[in-house]
Amino acid sequence: MIKYVIEGGNLPVLICYPEAGQTLCTESGAMSWMSPNIKMETSSGGGIRKVFGRLFSGESIFMNEYTPMGGAGMIAFASSLPGSIIPYRVTPDNGIIVQKRGFLAMEKGLDISVFFQKRLRNGFFGGEGFIMQRIAGDGLVFLEISGYCKEYVLEAGQSMIMNTGYLAAMSDTCTMDIQMVKGVKNVFLGGEGLFNTCVTGPGKVYIQSMPISNMAQVLTPYIEINTNNDHGGGGGGFSIRLGD
Repeated sequence: MIKYVIEGGNLPVLICYPEAGQTLCTESGAMSWMSPNIKMETSSGGGIRKVFGRLFSGESIFMNEYTPMGGAGMIAFASSLPGSIIPYRVTPDNGIIVQKRGFLAMEKGLDISVFFQKRLRNGFFGGEGFIMQRIAGDGLVFLEISGYCKEYVLEAGQSMIMNTGYLAAMSDTCTMDIQMVKGVKNVFLGGEGLFNTCVTGPGKVYIQSMPISNMAQVLTPYIEINTNNDHGGGGGGFSIRLGD
């Protein structure tokens, strides 16, 4: 098992200390810093199906592999937004389903594949989309979660209902369905939308407190795009407007 620490609070960074022969895999551009004895190799991470699978799931087409040479090494992967980094121990009978762009790093030997929502309404209204990622095999994977991550362990038949977009990951033994909000007044005046996501156990469910779509919606009124070419350059730009 690869040694690691997670530091940084709300702006987390994963620092791993692989021994000789241990390899970490990430998408392109995920590495933040590393010791000089770490060797990097870029590959497709499998056949053409896996390449297109990562493309559809929002990840980079290529994978980078990092292996220490001549002894133990150190490598760090920083979160791309405020949130949480969580480890998950994958076993042959305990895989995990992850939202798009939720994968950060993993031990070599794990397999990432596309997970399609089987029910059309789950894809249209669930907030997680048709395509998620399934991670299977035997090893440790690290996930990037938007905001604070709350973990629940669901027993068989036990369910958790959440607003669309808040589901970050779940054990592949769990099932997901979509429920329409009941009551005309609740639908039109409740401000919570038409649908909720329902996850049923057995297994773990990870809920994120700040979906990236919510963050973008909050910030949009404060971002002004300037399309004028005031200086004769190659185009405009953008600015952030503070205050009301």
